[in-house]
Amino acid sequence: MTDKRDDVVLRVMPRIADINANGHIFGGWVLSQMDIAGGIVAHRIAQGAVATVAIESMKFITPILLGDVVSVYAHEERRGRTSLAIRIDVVATRGAEQEQVDLTSGLFTFVALDENHRPRPLPAI
Repeated sequence: MTDKRDDVVLRVMPRIADINANGHIFGGWVLSQMDIAGGIVAHRIAQGAVATVAIESMKFITPILLGDVVSVYAHEERRGRTSLAIRIDVVATRGAEQEQVDLTSGLFTFVALDENHRPRPLPAI
């Protein structure tokens, strides 16, 4: 998990409709939040439209519970000519003690798009 706790991109609380049959939050719900956060960071870096092209790795560490305040952290991990790998970590603030619990982590790849939705070079650093 990231040590960069200052790069929070989203903070959200799941709703009761997001619970699966086990009483945990659906994995697809958190995957969606991660994709949104990664897209925000990739769009900022690419200075324009991006598309998710791959999830290179994804690891669920512990379940998300109803009542958790979920924080999604994202930062650039590596860059190619047209693509960015964004590391995304998800942490819950849980219970009255405000315990910080690592939930999941993943490496998402986004490609910069031109006006024809084709890959385009990223801006210079």
